[in-house]
Amino acid sequence: MVNIVLPVDFSDSTDQLINGAIKFAKEIGGKLCLIHVAPADIGFAIGDMGFQYFPEVEQNEIKEELLRLNNIQQRVLSEGLECEHLLKQGVAGDIILDYAKEKNAAYMVMGSHGRSGIYDVFVGSLTKELTRRSPIPVLVIPVH
Repeated sequence: MVNIVLPVDFSDSTDQLINGAIKFAKEIGGKLCLIHVAPADIGFAIGDMGFQYFPEVEQNEIKEELLRLNNIQQRVLSEGLECEHLLKQGVAGDIILDYAKEKNAAYMVMGSHGRSGIYDVFVGSLTKELTRRSPIPVLVIPVH
């Protein structure tokens, strides 16, 4: 089975990205390995008293993100594909590359949405980083 790493960020373009990844996985007989990387600072807030940590905020956010990952997994499974998922906190690029290595992935699928800069408008900053650093091919799916 060919493992395909699919990082998801739950942005507006996630549905388009999933559709493209499902199509690709069906074409090559692949298994989707979903990963979502949550920021390490979930639950922290800056206020009058400086930095404060609210563990209940972090727990609620993680629960919500796991639910979303489960929903995506069910969608992929309903298409007749194998699928698993992982949620981690930390630096997205490093964690995604480590996951791809752990899964012995043959491909990574990313979306082309960006956040800033003219290049990043067409190829998101994380996508740009991973296409540069990844030892495996990265399929970039145009999402708008």
